[in-house]
Amino acid sequence: MQFGFRKVLALLAAGLMTMVPSSTVLANSHGSTATPIKHVVVVFQENISFDHYFGTYPNAVPNKDGSRYFFGALSGTPRVNNLASAGLLTNNPNGANPFRIDRSNPNTCDQDHGYGDEQFAFHGGLMDRFLTHSCNDANLGPNSTLGYYDGNTVTALWNYAQHFAMSDNSYGTSFGPSTPGLLNLVAGTTFEGTITNGLSGSGFIANAGTMGAVVGDADPAYDKCSSATRTQISMSGQNIGDLLNTAGITWGSFMGGFADCTHVSTGITGLSTTDYIPHHAFFQYWQSTSNPNHTPRTSVALIGHQGDAANHNYDLSDFYDALAAHNLPAVSFVKARAIEDGHAGYSNPLDEQNFLVQLINKLEKSPEWASTAVIILYDDSDGWYDHVMGPIVNQSNVAEDQLLAPGSCGTPKPVDASGDIQNGRCGYGPRLPLLVVSPYARFNYVDHQVTDQSSVIRFIEDNWGLSRIGNGSADAIAGTLDGLFNFNNFGLNLPLFLDPLTGKPVF
Repeated sequence: MQFGFRKVLALLAAGLMTMVPSSTVLANSHGSTATPIKHVVVVFQENISFDHYFGTYPNAVPNKDGSRYFFGALSGTPRVNNLASAGLLTNNPNGANPFRIDRSNPNTCDQDHGYGDEQFAFHGGLMDRFLTHSCNDANLGPNSTLGYYDGNTVTALWNYAQHFAMSDNSYGTSFGPSTPGLLNLVAGTTFEGTITNGLSGSGFIANAGTMGAVVGDADPAYDKCSSATRTQISMSGQNIGDLLNTAGITWGSFMGGFADCTHVSTGITGLSTTDYIPHHAFFQYWQSTSNPNHTPRTSVALIGHQGDAANHNYDLSDFYDALAAHNLPAVSFVKARAIEDGHAGYSNPLDEQNFLVQLINKLEKSPEWASTAVIILYDDSDGWYDHVMGPIVNQSNVAEDQLLAPGSCGTPKPVDASGDIQNGRCGYGPRLPLLVVSPYARFNYVDHQVTDQSSVIRFIEDNWGLSRIGNGSADAIAGTLDGLFNFNNFGLNLPLFLDPLTGKPVF
């Protein structure tokens, strides 16, 4: 019955494609693609290491009250490289053992996840210094950075992993907090940032410079909502938006709170915070792809198109309006309201789940679902414990580096034939979750190929036949996401509708 119902929904979704007016289909056929994917939706969440969410996957234990045992693994679920399979739930090298955080207590403090502090915790690959930067949570105690959730809290993500595909070998392109993560996502590099408001570069630019690699959470220079008392930077070079513009491909950045950057929301668990965080704004660091005054869209029909007054930067509500009007851009970068982005301290997994499930449910009910890939990934680890160190493909020896010794992440090398050195980009950084939810995703599949945040822009570039970004962008060496897909798979991998509160399938 379960399979039959989902099969009917898939066929209905495919059939609805023929019901969309021909003018709408033509307006959204933004160039030819190398795969059946015509719409990429990149959902960029906050501050989660792989083991923090998937440390015991696919085995979950009941919650303390015993009343809500939500998750049960499908037979044949692949083995993943996590705390359980590595035998690190006991006799852990950090001097304390990892522990499960119960669903009844989803709120935690924010761990230390600075560029150098993350490296220090890695200890050259020994992965044994994570307690030195624990936030000493009031409920979890001084070893809080070793805490992890399982499928009875992050139930929706475990169910998406069961029915679609995920990676257990994907990394931040470099170490550091949110801003380096988003720069790597859309440009494959944190170089070169320039301070524009005369404040200190300490903690923001490598070697505390006024120009160089971005290592901290500076606000974007091209954003009226950036703080005047916080270091602001602009970025040089290109990003993926520039490449899409050159090719005439529609795209958009959709951020919760973009229309009103002072608005405060309360989540389903009672937490409250301001919706919009400027240093999470994907494209506001480049003048070419910014919307400094948060100018609203000209019309729903122009969302994603060049010439729209918003210059590709929109409120999250515009994403849903475009979807309802069958005007979904070819490429969408989506950011939840802060309350639902999963960041410890002001969000949590239950509020995050509410957002992810509602977004994916709506996409799965749309005609566009038949040609859509949702890529869910994270900006950084928040400092949460993960036991795997990825390959170091970018060496660095700025003052902030701590991976091998003080001031050392190896000897930096030229980024390309020009001979340029871009110091301050130590990476790959922490291992992070990455999932693909799509009719073309492999079913109940775990990909082990090394990928990083810039693998997303490589997929977009390859799918639409774009050039590489250049200037040392990691897209040139990024692993491909193709292993997460089976492009002959449509009709076999069916929609999965979940309850946003519980994460359980609904039929």
